[in-house]
Amino acid sequence: MDYKKFGDSIYARFDKDDEIISCILDICKKENILSATFSGIGACGEVTVSTYIAEKNDFIAHNKTGLLEIISLNGNISANDNDEIFEHTHAMFSYLENGEVKFLGGHLTRAVISYTAEIEIRPVQNGVIRRKQDELTGITVWKF
Repeated sequence: MDYKKFGDSIYARFDKDDEIISCILDICKKENILSATFSGIGACGEVTVSTYIAEKNDFIAHNKTGLLEIISLNGNISANDNDEIFEHTHAMFSYLENGEVKFLGGHLTRAVISYTAEIEIRPVQNGVIRRKQDELTGITVWKF
């Protein structure tokens, strides 16, 4: 992984075998970023995306290996009251199966690069977005 800051944004290149989420969190820790949004494209060799099942207050994981093109990757970084950072990422992947293009998407929990990925991280300016527990839904949400 390598990255460079241009203006307020950070542009990161992830290399073969880098894990996207841990690399984004590493950059944010190194650059003291408590709140940001990010997006990117690239190719992965293994991914885990999850679907949230509200009735069970749990996720169902979907694992996939092979050549997986990142057709959309979007997420955010926010902090708790102790300045610990958390990511929330969704992604969509395409892949070939029996000669047909298939898609897999959802809440991204793991993605390992097969070739490269190019991701822009946009830190929040002049403030911090924090997280709180939402009593109505039981999930953590942004706190302003």
